[in-house]
Amino acid sequence: MRSRSGSAGEGPGPAQATGLPPPAERGATVIPDRVVARIAARAARTAQARRAAVPPGPGTAAAPSATAAVRTGSVRLHLAMDLPYPADLAYVCERIQRDVAERVAHLTGLRVGEVTLTVRRLVTAADPGRGRVR
Repeated sequence: MRSRSGSAGEGPGPAQATGLPPPAERGATVIPDRVVARIAARAARTAQARRAAVPPGPGTAAAPSATAAVRTGSVRLHLAMDLPYPADLAYVCERIQRDVAERVAHLTGLRVGEVTLTVRRLVTAADPGRGRVR
């Protein structure tokens, strides 16, 4: 392995002492869209349980789904999930979007530019099976 010399006036840094090129020249870590989407779906499930309190029982909320588009260090997410009714849906959606964005950014190191959320259906405690496709 060939070592690179630093510019004039610089002492050897940790990368140069080990024979590695500077960090900017080593390459980049690439996280595929589908991996970021799985992380987002898991984060959405956690946020759904914490923020939305979907009632338990038969016909309860399906697991959230997610898609991701990663471009040059940032990601756009789209979530689809079931939410409880009655609830302050605007507030619940905003909190879930924020929770998912923070979690994805923390785990991947990507900047989350946008999180859109589609409500697939509303789940009520009195009639959890209503609105289900059979």
